[in-house]
Amino acid sequence: MANILDGIKLSKQIKQEIKEEVSQYINQGHRQPHLLAVLVGDNPASQTYVNNKIKDCQAVGFTSSIIKLKSTITEEELLQEIKKINEADDLDGFIVQLPLPKHINQEKIIMAINPEKDVDGFHPTNFGKMALEIESFLPATPYGIMEMLSRYEIPTEGKEVVVIGRSRIVGRPMSILLSKKGYPGDATVTLVHSKTVNIAKHTQNADIIITALGVPHFLKANMIKKGSVIVDVGITKLEDPTKEKGYYLAGDVDFPEVAEKASWITPVPGGVGPMTRAMLLKNTLFAYTQNISK
Repeated sequence: MANILDGIKLSKQIKQEIKEEVSQYINQGHRQPHLLAVLVGDNPASQTYVNNKIKDCQAVGFTSSIIKLKSTITEEELLQEIKKINEADDLDGFIVQLPLPKHINQEKIIMAINPEKDVDGFHPTNFGKMALEIESFLPATPYGIMEMLSRYEIPTEGKEVVVIGRSRIVGRPMSILLSKKGYPGDATVTLVHSKTVNIAKHTQNADIIITALGVPHFLKANMIKKGSVIVDVGITKLEDPTKEKGYYLAGDVDFPEVAEKASWITPVPGGVGPMTRAMLLKNTLFAYTQNISK
């Protein structure tokens, strides 16, 4: 049976480290780090996500604030709002919660964010720096996975890694980070996606599989080799009347059967999700240290 890569336990440890670092800065007379979230409309999942971020901020000693905007806001009005946020001196980082209403061009909004405050790591400037191995904000989910591999001392050098999914939020940055020089990196990375012929042919030879497909139970035991490390980024709500809430959260991995064959595996929930949230705090702390040293 596989060992569990426990994102809840690890994220608590990271939050404790951040809290201690913040209290040192405050004792030296600095202000608290400040993270802001922009929420457009009333998508319940986005609302929950932002509320969790606020709780995380409180837990580590950050100031957090939220700007709630109506779903009818025009693109121009949102761009004006972002301009104001970009210019706020007492603000270290901010996120614009996605998805945005359909009439707003997501690209335009991401481009408008000041790269120095882009703690989601989505701005092309930060993405480019990441690809060139220049210190920058990393997208929170890939950053969380790198941190998890590092802290659980999962060997990556020379390993065959298959990343399933090519989104720019997870798949593509993941493939870049794992092929970079140094640990956790130096891996041989194959990126597979919806147009790949015979995904199993690739995954069956992989030492590490990172799946971010959003297809429940996609990865079966016959698609992996014995002893591989499995990181499941997928999370899908599936209806189940036997459950108290009427649904359960499923990953991309058929957990019971894959866990019998893997050496390490992330659970869903409780694996990658908590790490993503912790890395957003780590990115904000990085922005804050840059700011107070100016």
